[in-house]
Amino acid sequence: MASRHHDIADNLRHQITTGRIKPGERLPSESGLAGQYKVSTATLRRALGVLQGEGLVEKIHGKGNFIRRPLRKITYVGGWGTLAPRTAADADLRITVRTTAMGARGDLTALLRVPNGSPLTEFLCLSYEGKSPHSMARIYVPHEMTPTAVLGDGLPCARAEASFLVLRPPPAEVRETVSARLPTPEETSALRISSALAVLAITRVAADTTGRVVEAALLVFPGDRVDAVFTTHHVINERKTQG
Repeated sequence: MASRHHDIADNLRHQITTGRIKPGERLPSESGLAGQYKVSTATLRRALGVLQGEGLVEKIHGKGNFIRRPLRKITYVGGWGTLAPRTAADADLRITVRTTAMGARGDLTALLRVPNGSPLTEFLCLSYEGKSPHSMARIYVPHEMTPTAVLGDGLPCARAEASFLVLRPPPAEVRETVSARLPTPEETSALRISSALAVLAITRVAADTTGRVVEAALLVFPGDRVDAVFTTHHVINERKTQG
């Protein structure tokens, strides 16, 4: 027998999918909905959690629960860490950037292959489609390698959500580690997603021709908003036959 919170989720889902409740509309307060369905607030929140996990409802702390507007998927192209031009343009992403000087610590020392405390520049990039967060990127560069223009106006980092590259020219080697996992509390809050919605996490490390790491990026996409494409190119050597 289905539990009560599933019944409530089914009822709200039907209202959403039939258009009775419109995208962007704010739901009644949780206590109000609990009274309407004659259940406890805890049961009501479990029902909303189901819909949040499905991407139908978005909870904005301090404001309430809203019907999520359908978000278009973007395509992440592996190898050089770019977004497909078509999806990057179609999604019409707005990007916020926060730049911070910090010292290397924890996993960053291993990723960037630098001693503990080495000065770094961190770029925290959040992309939005409308008012809804779309993805999150933390990009780290050795401080001495950060171009002055980046520190001054942040424009290269503003392109980071489209290219995920702070430095130019492109690095000689890029290594990406891709995993699906549950979001951290910080990611849940920043991306306004359910803690039960899996995210696609990409750790991207770029090195120059000497093997020195010039950039490390930690990229996080809600699993329902991105497709990742990786293409392998095989080089075939052709020998000319001499007559």
